[in-house]
Amino acid sequence: MRLIHRTIISLFLLLTFLSVETYAQRNSVQNLPRRDYEKIHFGFVLGANQMFFSIKPYNNFSQIVYDSTYKFDPIICDSLKIYSIESTPTYGFTVGIVSNLRLGKYFDLRFVPSLLFGERYIEYTFHCYKDNKQIDEDFKTNISSTFISLPFTLKYKSKRLNNLRGYVFSGVNFVIDLASNAKKKQNNEDIQIRLKKNDMMLEFGAGFDFYTPFFKFGTEIKIGYGMNDILIRERNVFSAGIDRMNSKIFQLSFTFE
Repeated sequence: MRLIHRTIISLFLLLTFLSVETYAQRNSVQNLPRRDYEKIHFGFVLGANQMFFSIKPYNNFSQIVYDSTYKFDPIICDSLKIYSIESTPTYGFTVGIVSNLRLGKYFDLRFVPSLLFGERYIEYTFHCYKDNKQIDEDFKTNISSTFISLPFTLKYKSKRLNNLRGYVFSGVNFVIDLASNAKKKQNNEDIQIRLKKNDMMLEFGAGFDFYTPFFKFGTEIKIGYGMNDILIRERNVFSAGIDRMNSKIFQLSFTFE
């Protein structure tokens, strides 16, 4: 997962560096010279995201034996231990609307309501005991998510260089998972993990704005960290070993304003 992130960040930085060099070497007339002086302006965003979980197991979770009083389905055994729990990242996409309020020469307040589509996987390894024999079982469950993302961020912009401007931003994001299975019945055998519907995330990111003759094009990278424990705990082996579960979202976005 870290290798994937480093690769994406490296490509982003390489493309940005090449773009900066190209723009910096041009001594051209500024495009859209009054764009950043507008009190309010709008646009839209397209992006690719990577959703995953930050999972903190209980201390000594792999030493706990779960008997038949816990839900195993679809694992078949008399009792078991949880050997490992890991989250596997997957890719999705993002669409949204940009609303930008100018606060000053270098500061903007942005509200970017968006829809995020994706899914997340959790992989387990169990030590299963059946008929006095131990068998290792690997199991993967996927959780589809459709987020309504409501982020408010403060954007700090650098001084404009010809048709280029860099920026950093941070803020808070209120997230609603439309695909949440929180209200589905606990005895549904197709559901191993149930999640809470609402979450709040802290977001940090950076990017560059490129001024074309027709619109301002931005490319940015950001990371969102969920603040709430979103796991609904039930008497099953899929949630029993988890002390805390938080969402994380890594996103590469392109804005058109």
